[in-house]
Amino acid sequence: MTTPQLLPLESNFLVPNATFFVELIAFVIMFIILAKYVAPPINRAMTGRQEAIRQQFAELDQAKEEANSAKDEFQSQIEEARHEAARIREDAREQGAAIIAEMRESAQSEAARIVEHGKAQIEAERQAAVASLRTEVGTLATNLAGRIVGESLDDDARQGRVVERFLADLESGTAGAN
Repeated sequence: MTTPQLLPLESNFLVPNATFFVELIAFVIMFIILAKYVAPPINRAMTGRQEAIRQQFAELDQAKEEANSAKDEFQSQIEEARHEAARIREDAREQGAAIIAEMRESAQSEAARIVEHGKAQIEAERQAAVASLRTEVGTLATNLAGRIVGESLDDDARQGRVVERFLADLESGTAGAN
C-alpha cells in the first residue's frame, strides 16, 4: 500500500503574510521620501514654468496691443501724409494757376506795350513821311507854280505859305471825299 502523500499546504493569497507588510512599509517609506524630497522641487519647477508661460502670454498680449497701436498710428500717419500731399498738390495747382494768370497778364501788358510802341513808331514814321512829303510836295509845287506863273518863288516865307495852303486844300478835299 502506498502511503498517502501529504500535499504541501498552499497559502491563501487573501491572507496577508509578512512579505506583504514589509512591502507595504517600504512603499510608505518611498512615498514619504518622494512626497517630501522629490515632489516639492518638481512642483516648484512646474509652478515656475506655468508662471513663465503666463508671463509670456502677458508679454504677447502687451506686444499685440503695442503692435495694434503702432499699426493704428501708422495708418493715421499715412492718412495725414495723404491729406498733406493732397493739400500740397492743391496749393501747387493754385500757384500754377496764379503763375499762369500772372504770365498771361504780363504777356498781355507786354503785347499792349509792343502794340503801343508799334503805333507810336508808325505815327512817328507817318509824321516823318508827311514832313518829307510836305518838303517834296512843297518843292515840286513851288517849281510847278513858278513855271505856271512864270515868276520865281524862291522866297522861303512865300514858298511855305503856298505849300501850306496847297496841303490844306488837299487835306480838305480828301476829308470831304471820305
